[in-house]
Amino acid sequence: MATPLNACASSQNQATNTQRASDNTHPNGHPHWFSPETGIYSSTYPSLPIPSDPHLDIVSFIFSKNHNGVSALTDYSSGFSISYSQLHPLVKSMASGLHQMGFSQGDVILLLLPNSIYFPVIFLAVLSLGGIATTMNPLSSLTEIRKQTVGCSLSLAFTVPETSGETWSIRPVINQHDVAAIMYSSGTTGSTKAVVLTHGNFIAMVETFVRFEASLYENSGSENVYLAVLPMFHIYGLSLFVTGLISLGSAIVVMRKFDANEMVKAIDRYRVCCGAAPLTQKSIQEFVQTLSHVDLIQGYGMTESTAVGTRGFNTKKLRNYSSIGLLAPNMRAKVVDLSSGSLLPPGNCGELWLQGPGIMKGYLNDEEATISTIDKEGWLHTGDIVSFDQDGYLYMFSRIKEIIKYKGFQIAPVDLESILISHPEISDAAVAGTGKQIHEQICYNLTEMWSWSPPEIDNSVVELRYPVCRSLLSIYRVGDEEAGEVPVAFVVKRPGSALSQAAIINYVEKQVAPYKKVRKVIFTHPIPKSAAGKILRRELKHLFMISRI
Repeated sequence: MATPLNACASSQNQATNTQRASDNTHPNGHPHWFSPETGIYSSTYPSLPIPSDPHLDIVSFIFSKNHNGVSALTDYSSGFSISYSQLHPLVKSMASGLHQMGFSQGDVILLLLPNSIYFPVIFLAVLSLGGIATTMNPLSSLTEIRKQTVGCSLSLAFTVPETSGETWSIRPVINQHDVAAIMYSSGTTGSTKAVVLTHGNFIAMVETFVRFEASLYENSGSENVYLAVLPMFHIYGLSLFVTGLISLGSAIVVMRKFDANEMVKAIDRYRVCCGAAPLTQKSIQEFVQTLSHVDLIQGYGMTESTAVGTRGFNTKKLRNYSSIGLLAPNMRAKVVDLSSGSLLPPGNCGELWLQGPGIMKGYLNDEEATISTIDKEGWLHTGDIVSFDQDGYLYMFSRIKEIIKYKGFQIAPVDLESILISHPEISDAAVAGTGKQIHEQICYNLTEMWSWSPPEIDNSVVELRYPVCRSLLSIYRVGDEEAGEVPVAFVVKRPGSALSQAAIINYVEKQVAPYKKVRKVIFTHPIPKSAAGKILRRELKHLFMISRI
């Protein structure tokens, strides 16, 4: 059954955003960017020209762009900088060294690195040789590293101790469809997968995401300073700091690791622009009220789409803080009813499907997962529940997948569950994410919807349900607002076991990166499952709620 907008969506403060598409509609009343015949949403922006040369690679593309940038990358701790006049020669020199070591086209190199001014140098050098770069969080455990790289046939790895130009003509011919990087993602189904991205994917991302966004603002890219707090091994950090912003000539200040106090100092010292994980509505409101002169931008993208999807621009004409933005140029979308598979018009909630030049080639060595995620027509099934309003703005409400998002990191419950079940005193286990951020977002969406007051909704419902939402929120809360969701383990002990919560948390902590560790354990019996044996995570959250009362 299709879920109407007034049953799950916010009103989106439409009064401030009516200039976009409402002035150009089909005779049947639908916006001009939505086709009722095909059910396809198009970007409200004209398509951008993507280079058609099949032999163009992302490195040549980036360095072919003209700009007035001077400082390319600056290490925040030491103040040491690499200028744009030095950057390209450094990339060439690194590529030459790799070639002399026997590295060649198609070989895979692992970047197990924290943020560094040399991260882009290595990444671009690898890609310039037709090699494939794969990235991982340097906090990953040895078990996690082995698991994620087993199918990659690694030739070389770059890491740090605590984690353990004249030959430029030897460059091979590289095509846009050649593989550039393998990025690990929790995917649309919940288990970790290797996302295969091509040079063409990265070129499209640079044009339709980074360079297009910069074109909407008065200052050119070379006049802006960006603080690289986001990890470069993640698709968002990679798309901005390792590729896109370099093509603009922007100055990038690199922080090796996040420190709130040092970040504030860096913002003041270098006068930077900032990017981060999604904010709660409360945080957005406080931010805008306190720092009204600072741009705040929300957007949507996936590893599978090379970070391209939507952008919420902060020009006065386009400002809409409650939305995740407008479709990026060259992107198309469908909103699909989960039950019937029918295509839904604006004002209805369903699963978001995306199509565009940034969509991945597929999952490495996993044809079944690729087929289930990208259909025959090239539509990426995102697993996210969304709705478009009448002006083309997109709103996200929940995820079909059960990924836990903690401080910008993604945690697949199945990864933690496999570790828990490996304990000799645990017979069954499940993991779910709970926390303030996701519940506050739900409450916000519901109350905004009710404040819209459509004719079929009785106003008394607003007064009744909003306090209920707030009560549930206070019960569900674990961790803090900044963390978002935190992993909670539900454990069934074997008969006679005296296993404690502390022992379980310690057991998991030894085998995973710090951000993945379980924060709380609830002992139960049995784990709620469907007839087919699927874990019912909604019931897990109900169990958690009961445990908090």
